[in-house]
Amino acid sequence: MIEQSRWLLLSDGARPTEDIYFLASVVPLLRSAGHDAGRLDVRGWRWRLARWVLTRQPGAHLVLCRTLPAHALRWLERYREAFGRIVYVIDDDLAAASEDPGLPPAYRKRMARAARQQPRLLALADEVVACSHALAGQLRERHAKVRIMTPPLIAPLPDLTHLAQGPSRARPWRIGFYGTRAHGNDLNRIAPALEAIQRERHDTELELMLGEHAPGELAALPRTVCPAPLSWKKFRAWQAHRRVHIGLAPLLGTPFNRSKSFIKFLDIAAMGGAGIYSRRPPYTDIVEHGVNGLLAGDDPGEWQRSLERLLDNPAEAQAMAKAAAQTAETHRCRHLPEGTTFE
Repeated sequence: MIEQSRWLLLSDGARPTEDIYFLASVVPLLRSAGHDAGRLDVRGWRWRLARWVLTRQPGAHLVLCRTLPAHALRWLERYREAFGRIVYVIDDDLAAASEDPGLPPAYRKRMARAARQQPRLLALADEVVACSHALAGQLRERHAKVRIMTPPLIAPLPDLTHLAQGPSRARPWRIGFYGTRAHGNDLNRIAPALEAIQRERHDTELELMLGEHAPGELAALPRTVCPAPLSWKKFRAWQAHRRVHIGLAPLLGTPFNRSKSFIKFLDIAAMGGAGIYSRRPPYTDIVEHGVNGLLAGDDPGEWQRSLERLLDNPAEAQAMAKAAAQTAETHRCRHLPEGTTFE
């Protein structure tokens, strides 16, 4: 008979990270194995209740994602011995983000605060779980036990009927970019390709999920829409029914980007798209060029040619989207991450 354990995620509001790497992936497996697991919000006024709960959970194992509120961190440092194992989950190079001049100033400031706090979180943790090989390599210089958990698929996969018919003026194919403002420079690098496609063709629609932060030159292109970014919960619901024909995931070779995971591959697959990805890790770790997506260099001309290839060969695009879905499905979390303390 297995010994039941209890896992609590102490939340500072990093819902995408929490869901992807624990709540929507690991927690169902823990529960199916007879363990107890859940989320405890420790922000603001909720902390008083959370602290009451924690004082009644001696020996519970804890999961920390990215950051903790200062009050919760101080309390946990004081009462660390009351708990079992602590796992710290991180999916960004916080220091690199704080130093990247290409990122929005407010984002850099927030990442700088997080980076200053991180040594204390690492000191508390028995184990660190990182989203990529590159990030794990950096963290191994600062912690004795670092594991890799690449992003698991937590979304349903759609059928690909929207790809059965090629692009036309009446039914344009949707080309989508669903990155955050942190990837604005990555998008700007391939802007000439998108401008050429939208001005020279009449069978494409460009969707940039950046709202008012979309580059003005791109937002002004014909048949271009810029929906406002959504909260994580609303995005997941929206993604479940939104379909894209071609997904874009440009990624420049910056220190910040080098720690990134291939989560955009899974996002594009979840929306039924054939993807075009920068020819560098992490995408070279999961994309087989011409099979489950296309890889392109930093030259916008390569992106334009890749777009034209998919638009002019819809059967090939559909085959790549199907292969991408098959690859994505292999990344669904069916077993507890090997070698981690989630057990």
